[in-house]
Amino acid sequence: MPNTPAVPTAICFDLDDTLIDDLAASSTGLRAVMDRLGHPDFGAARSLWDVQTEISFGSYLRGRLSLEQQRRERIRALAVQAGHPDLADQHCDELYRIYLEAHRSAWQVFPDAIPALNALASAGYRLAVVTNGIESLQHAKLQSMELAPYFHAVVCTDTVGTGKPDPRIFHTAAQRLGVDPTACWHVGDQIQADGVGAAAASMRPIMIDRRGHQRFESVTTIANLDELLRLVGLPSATPAAGSL
Repeated sequence: MPNTPAVPTAICFDLDDTLIDDLAASSTGLRAVMDRLGHPDFGAARSLWDVQTEISFGSYLRGRLSLEQQRRERIRALAVQAGHPDLADQHCDELYRIYLEAHRSAWQVFPDAIPALNALASAGYRLAVVTNGIESLQHAKLQSMELAPYFHAVVCTDTVGTGKPDPRIFHTAAQRLGVDPTACWHVGDQIQADGVGAAAASMRPIMIDRRGHQRFESVTTIANLDELLRLVGLPSATPAAGSL
């Protein structure tokens, strides 16, 4: 891990796969759609879904597709892989509704998230969520997972008009927190959106690699939020294994 940076006065967090286990939830949604399509291969479907999501949702962030269009593109890619090349828009919309319902049923917060947020809030840090997710869905997650009370601001791409890695979304978060961007850290799991974006906005990027699958060079990297607490000089908020 690189040298510890100066302690911030505010901390921004990505939401999906940083505080909430979106990979597990999206896998549940994906399996529900696969069942409807008769798709037999989860590994192939997962790989395609991830690639198509990056392409289609990226086009949405750049204003090239509407929200509904990017959703239909993702469903159609999966349907073609399953042998259904001609899905009508209405059928795509219905399948995506099934995806969202199954996704919602599987929402779960990472075990270290609430203890860490509680410790940071108690220590006086101003906290925000900065997410490329859709505001209505992200607020629903925060409310459902009882995370909303910890945050002074929730900044989403569809309400700001731009998404990560554009520095403007980070600057909006800093403005709503009432701090200079240089006084903020941003914690996230995507090197381009979270790491490059935060650095371009003059925030300190902190990359979280929960599954140990990524390599972030020259960027402060943590495996969990207990390590974030140590970086700011706070004690662990998660009891050691076997402790009472």
